[in-house]
Amino acid sequence: MKKTIFAVLILIVLTTASCRKQQDAPQPGGSVSGKPIRIGYMICNSKDETLSRFRPLSKYIEREIGRPVETVAVDTIDFEKALEREHLDFTHTNSLLYIILNRRQGVEVMVAEKRGPLGERTRGLIIARNGSGIASVADLKDKTMAFGPMLGPLSYLAQYDIMLANRFDPETMLASYSIPSGSFKHEKVIYGVLFGKFDAGATPELDFDLMAIDGRIDPNDFTVVAKSEPIPYCTWGAPQRTDEALANKVEAALLRLKADTTVTIDGETVKVLSAAGVDGYVDIADSEYDTVREMAKRANMPPYQKL
Repeated sequence: MKKTIFAVLILIVLTTASCRKQQDAPQPGGSVSGKPIRIGYMICNSKDETLSRFRPLSKYIEREIGRPVETVAVDTIDFEKALEREHLDFTHTNSLLYIILNRRQGVEVMVAEKRGPLGERTRGLIIARNGSGIASVADLKDKTMAFGPMLGPLSYLAQYDIMLANRFDPETMLASYSIPSGSFKHEKVIYGVLFGKFDAGATPELDFDLMAIDGRIDPNDFTVVAKSEPIPYCTWGAPQRTDEALANKVEAALLRLKADTTVTIDGETVKVLSAAGVDGYVDIADSEYDTVREMAKRANMPPYQKL
């Protein structure tokens, strides 16, 4: 009889512990509560496009950690100020902006975004129209060139660094260079080269490849003049004030995302990674951004810019 009672007591304890564990874990579709978490997503092509891409990801994080999440689209050049002004708990930026926030604000890397054949990395390209006679960096002399955003590591910094490495000073040896205004700057650079507005252009290889896959351009219409070495691209970071336990939960949620993970948003069930245009997330060390740091130093770019 005593053995039976003891066995029943053990069963009750184990069942209670199991129930408590289940209650502690976020439940799909469960309620959320507490202070909202604010995630700042760098505006990629436009504000609307950025919000559309990443609201499902925020909704997924909200479900996984049981806290409300607010999606904030932040302009690249305004990100450092917005970190405090918008009370951001997490940041999603390119790699150059990450090293700026890391050096100046103490933001720590969490995970890197995988997208395309090189995973969490991609290259910067210098492209020209096929048949233009531009086949090397030296051929850019007295030519016009378009760059992407100035704080773009793979649409400005990498190409600037390539030219300097070839003893080509963009400030004095190009006829002129410019950055398209408005949204979708990478696409504008590529189309600008294709239709003869610019002799050459700077673009991330990933964007070039995606436009080719979508059938919007034919790669055979272009000459790839130069390629940078692969460097990290989009990066999640946590400011110093963000609770470490919370950061660990968000990081774990990002790492376990699968291609078939879905959320319901605005009455529609969508695949989280597909909506974001992402293949997944991987662990990455801060030291893997040292290549970007060295590029920024050589090109006299933030956060190492000297007047």
